Order: sequence, then structure tokens, then C-alpha cells
Amino acid sequence: MKSVPLKAFPRTLVQRGAVKKLRASGRVPATIYGGQTKPQNLEVVYDDISDLLHDSASENLLVDLSVESDARAKRLALVQEIQHHPLSGKVLHVDFHEVSPTEKVTVSVPVETIGEAAGVKNGGGSLTHVLLKLKVRSLPKDLPEQITIDVTALEIGKSIHIGDIAAPAGVEIIGDKHLTVVSVAAPRAEEEVAAPTAAPAAGDVEMTKEKKEEGAEGAAPAKDAKAPAGDKKAEAKPEAKAEAKKK
Repeated sequence: MKSVPLKAFPRTLVQRGAVKKLRASGRVPATIYGGQTKPQNLEVVYDDISDLLHDSASENLLVDLSVESDARAKRLALVQEIQHHPLSGKVLHVDFHEVSPTEKVTVSVPVETIGEAAGVKNGGGSLTHVLLKLKVRSLPKDLPEQITIDVTALEIGKSIHIGDIAAPAGVEIIGDKHLTVVSVAAPRAEEEVAAPTAAPAAGDVEMTKEKKEEGAEGAAPAKDAKAPAGDKKAEAKPEAKAEAKKK
């Protein structure tokens, strides 16, 4: 990674209200950590840091930081973290981490894919990004802005793992070699082909209805069965009256 120059200024305004005024004046509050000195509050010109981010493939920047009135002309530093406004996306704060050009550092870099996977192009599959970033370790000058993976030959059901990726010269990719980085999934239509079988068939519904109707027919005679008993009772009454007259 090539270092880029950036001008910075010592910052004495640290309270919330003062920091708002600082941003309104076109400056961005910043802090630098690491090295042989204590953390130092800085400020950078908004347009300067914004232009650097615009021209970079990621927010992993290596800068030659020149701080006004500093005893050292330049301080090599990595952009460690950038805070953005949640709505506008404007840069609100920048953290720098001072590094040595002769000592290896570990950072997370984004994963970028190139080409169209064969499983997507010919089989209608979908490319899935399992890991969006990878940890790498190298000297500051060898740090990549991103890790590029060619997925052209990737078929449906196949994956690319950390161990399959060829790291740039002087760079070590850190992590379990068996972890999946990208894969090609089968089309959704194939995955859901068995779903319609769960619905009840029309014949089943008709048979259920028929059984209910049969049950209703069987219940009708039971209701009518009480009528004969009533008839016998009615027939017995005249006989009882005749015997009473004889007596």
C-alpha cells in the first residue's frame, strides 16, 4: 500500500460544543495513537480527508502525516477508524494509528470478487459472500487495499475457502483455512420444489365431506326411532279405557 501525504494540526478543542464549531469551520477532529508518544488530539481539513477516501478502494489508508509544529516532519500512520454521520455519510472523526515501516501490522481488508461465476451464468445460481473482510498481516508498505478473488470457475454448490486464496507478495491471510469466503447457491425454485406437496389434495377434501354426510344420514334414524315408542303408548290408551268400563 502506497502512503499518501496528509496535513494535520494540533487540536485543543475537545468539548462537544467546541467540536461542533470545529466541524462547521471545515475541519474534522482526529486522534493519533501508537508509537512512542501518548495519544494526541488533531484536526484535519475535511476536503483533504474526503478526497483521500474518494480516491481509495477502501478506508484502509496509509498516510504520511505531517503535524504542524511537530518535532518530526512526518509520522507514518494507518487510518484505524472513521466515524460517519448516519444520514449524510459525512466524516465526523478519524482515528490514526502510528506504525513503523519495519514492523508488520494486522488489519482487516474488504473482499472483492471479479468475474461471473459459472454457476450463476449457466445454472441460475446466486453468489453468496460469506466473509466480507479478511484479516491480513504484513509490513505497512505491502498492505493491500483489498483482497481480490476470481470466481469465474465457481459452479453451483462450490465454495472458495481462505486456504484457496493466493495472498499478495509479502502478505499473510489470517484465519481458519477451511472458512468459506464465497459460494454459489442453487436457484430458489429448485430448493422449494417439494413445498406444494404439503397442501391437501382435492380428493381428500371430498372424502372428508362424504364421511360427514354419511354420519348425518346415520344419525337421522335415531331421531325417528322414538316415534314407534310414542305410537305404542298412544295405542295403549284406548285398551285401558275399555277395561275400565268392564269393571
